[in-house]
Amino acid sequence: MDKGKAIMGSGRRWAVDFGDNSLAPSSRDIPDPPGFSRASQEQDDSTVSKQKKDAEANWKAQKAWEVAQAPFKNLLMMGFMMWMAGNTVHLFSIGITFSALWQPLSALQGVGKVFEPYKDNKVDLLAPKLVFIALNLGAMVLGVWKLNTLGLLPTHASDWVSSLPPAQEVEYSGGGIAFH
Repeated sequence: MDKGKAIMGSGRRWAVDFGDNSLAPSSRDIPDPPGFSRASQEQDDSTVSKQKKDAEANWKAQKAWEVAQAPFKNLLMMGFMMWMAGNTVHLFSIGITFSALWQPLSALQGVGKVFEPYKDNKVDLLAPKLVFIALNLGAMVLGVWKLNTLGLLPTHASDWVSSLPPAQEVEYSGGGIAFH
């Protein structure tokens, strides 16, 4: 007996007909399961394509909000790292502070690229972009605050002494009265 050949004649031993037999009397005898309606199968293609486009627009809007809120996680992590670095000026604390300033700055420069995949006529990206920008500006403020706590920002008058003109010396003498 050859492999792949049927045992009896030239027909197949097992066959399943996947054709639509919804009009056959045997399928009418079986009730439809709960939640199933034959009308849902007969929807026109325009309704289905519109639903797919709406679902895609909703997905894009949801992903845009996820991207917009991502800097918040980075903000918390960076704040913890700055706290762990301490308030003394050393290489680690300066590196963490530089990173805290550089990451939001580079993220702000690429706002358009970050939200490019979610651009759609049905998706409003203004609010997610504003949230993204605000969170990154907050991260930059955190970095500037860390620079101030390290004493690396010139915020006191003594930081500007070298740029002040020298004070004029004023001498007072006792005058013209002489005692003998």
